[in-house]
Amino acid sequence: MFYFDFQTWFKMITLAWGEPSIRVRVQYLAMLLLWVPVVATFHAICFALDPLLFPSLRRTEVKAPVFIIGHARSGTTLTFRLLDQDEDRFSSFKLWECYFPSLLQKKVIRTIAALDKPWFGGAFEKLARRFEDHRYGPARHMHKMGLNLAEEDDISLFYSMASGFWMTKMPWMGELDFFYLDRWRGDRQSDKAIKIMRFYKSLARRQLCLNGSDKIHLSKNPYWTGRTQTLLNVFPDARIIVNLRDPREAIPSLIKLNYSAWKKMGWDQQRVQDSIETLKQQSVYNYRRPLEVLDQQQQTRSALLAYTKLTTNPAEAIAEVYSNLELPLSDAYRQILAEAGKREKKHNTKFTYSLEEFGIEASWIETEFADLFARFEWPLSADHAVPHTSPDDFHPQGSAQTDQGVAL
Repeated sequence: MFYFDFQTWFKMITLAWGEPSIRVRVQYLAMLLLWVPVVATFHAICFALDPLLFPSLRRTEVKAPVFIIGHARSGTTLTFRLLDQDEDRFSSFKLWECYFPSLLQKKVIRTIAALDKPWFGGAFEKLARRFEDHRYGPARHMHKMGLNLAEEDDISLFYSMASGFWMTKMPWMGELDFFYLDRWRGDRQSDKAIKIMRFYKSLARRQLCLNGSDKIHLSKNPYWTGRTQTLLNVFPDARIIVNLRDPREAIPSLIKLNYSAWKKMGWDQQRVQDSIETLKQQSVYNYRRPLEVLDQQQQTRSALLAYTKLTTNPAEAIAEVYSNLELPLSDAYRQILAEAGKREKKHNTKFTYSLEEFGIEASWIETEFADLFARFEWPLSADHAVPHTSPDDFHPQGSAQTDQGVAL
């Protein structure tokens, strides 16, 4: 059955009603009270039809999936899209597929896409590209998004009201919890965490049924660092990649991504500052939680991936990941990685940020993460100039596919 988190939905309606800006209040209430119920009901109907229309879905299993987690802005997107180019091995969600979670929806849209050029002269593709440019164009210097790019499949939980991506639309830091599933307390809350991830597993099964049941499910979600143990409870054979970047670079980069959303809400400076403090504490948890779980469960196949090595020598970095996860590396994919390395050296970004911009002291970070600075040999401030730009969103060519769809 299609999962819907009524508890979170009601809470979001309450929060929207309390917004001081009338424009924001009306906009959010319209989305939550009108748009969400219609779309969620449509998804639920299609979801229920899937096993009836596609019997092979019942036989499809999610075996030894690979999950890429780590603090946001730590190179998870680069890692994800590099691995996703090993197309014979991995299955992943494209952005448009995240917004259409049922197998029926995906097959219908792929059929329309296949008929688009011969029957409609590419009209749907042109429409999709215009939508992409309007919806994602202004933010592509920070995070490149496109309907046919592999994307965080947490978005597939969006209309279930269980996706962290709601925070990009309604950034109520500290008011909504999509992150800390591992520390939810009480039987009902623990059951809810497992229920969400089992529903997600049913989404992954549908994607594998679509792309090939012999493939390995590949997922990247920085939001999921706080559910590492929950992931392993639902996927006990999972393989985990944890991206690691100097927190003096990753934390202000993440805050910069959220800052514009807070200002658009019309919040005063105090509310913005409170949100920054909440995000700082969340960052501490996001760095520590995956390491704590993997240190305790050393039987889990895992890889710790250093951001500096990933961005300076991606071919060698990914080869080490494959070795740690016990995955064979084909000659064809080695060549893809070698070409990616050449492109990475030419990459520049316009996304700028700094610690000072948000009143964060490097000394606070170095004290808070002192054990991690020692463990991963990150240089201290006296020996290290923190950059004000980030190459985090380098995207290898060839990661986009040809099928076209539409996103809500």
